[in-house]
Amino acid sequence: MKRDARGKERGANYAIRIAGQLGAEWADWFGGMTIAPEANGDTLLTGVVADQAALHGLLRRVRDLGLTLLAVNLIVDERRPSPKPLDNTQDKQGE
Repeated sequence: MKRDARGKERGANYAIRIAGQLGAEWADWFGGMTIAPEANGDTLLTGVVADQAALHGLLRRVRDLGLTLLAVNLIVDERRPSPKPLDNTQDKQGE
């Protein structure tokens, strides 16, 4: 996970699956994403994406190369704490 100047984590891990084989030499063009060709002929791009704008930029690059986008998945890190749900039961007690 990338960190900002204060050391706070930023961005999210994504896996982008495309049809066809893409060589590792394209990693820089895809913002340093890891490129892994798969046995079934697809390619999996994985890595940290800073924000939604950066994700859309990666998807534009897939489109610009004329590649077929098969899937975009957010990779959830189970070790990262999830936000706690709001507890609004106290507000309803006085009603």
